[in-house]
Amino acid sequence: MSKTKLSPIVAGVMNWGIWDKNLNTTEMENMINICLENKITTFDHADIYGDYTTESDFGKAFASGKIAREKMQLISKCGIQMVTENRTNTIKHYEYSKDYIIWSVENSLKNLHTDYLDVFLLHRPSPLMQADEIAEAVLKLKSDGKIIDFGLSNFTSSQTELIRQKTEITYNQVQFSATNFEPMLDGSFDYMQTNHIRPMSWNPLGCVFREDIPQTHRLKKLLATLVSKYHLGSDTILLSWVLQHPAKVIPIAGTVNVARIQSLMKAVELELEQEDWFAIWTESMGNNVP
Repeated sequence: MSKTKLSPIVAGVMNWGIWDKNLNTTEMENMINICLENKITTFDHADIYGDYTTESDFGKAFASGKIAREKMQLISKCGIQMVTENRTNTIKHYEYSKDYIIWSVENSLKNLHTDYLDVFLLHRPSPLMQADEIAEAVLKLKSDGKIIDFGLSNFTSSQTELIRQKTEITYNQVQFSATNFEPMLDGSFDYMQTNHIRPMSWNPLGCVFREDIPQTHRLKKLLATLVSKYHLGSDTILLSWVLQHPAKVIPIAGTVNVARIQSLMKAVELELEQEDWFAIWTESMGNNVP
């Protein structure tokens, strides 16, 4: 069970740095404060974001703003080895040796100007990962107070069970949305609920606003009706759809739009009528449920 209380919606910082918005220190500090003011207190990082630069950029903003550490929760991940000028890798791969995991967490702590991570995740499964070695690293990091909770990201149920046999798993961050709903059908969410693992959802709005395909056409037509019914935006309704699953999914919202950040928590308060929830799933599939 989790020892850390995360906010119901998490701020995803993947695009805050050079990969997209390229926020400077002042802008990033403002964004942190806007999130905190709107009860979004958890921030989702990974070592690779911004080609291994965004953690450090966030850390500078956090330190310069003198923001109280106890008011926020920090998540980070390791494992993906990118080919970039900031690393000596010659091919993209995964690394989960005990020494590397410990080094990576310590590097994230240095970058983020913090003594501990509230949640530490392995970013993607590797065919070469050794469960015993991972468990040894996690035990050391927990006993040293450098991480509080441990979890995974993009792991299947069987891959999760392999690690869970050796050490406690508290979270698994997977892709889940109205357009990517496989985890609620393939047994992933059933497994997580059975084993007290809390799902996080990356890309919780799916491809609704990114792709011009029959699936998104159907959804947008339905959402226009639901917006009129609930008097809330389409993105809020889609987040509410994710939040209503009994697995208690925590969506990760990557927006830096202030108005959208201010409206995110309305999704927590909104309870879609059951038939509207099913209507969203139906339009996404393009056919009725069986």
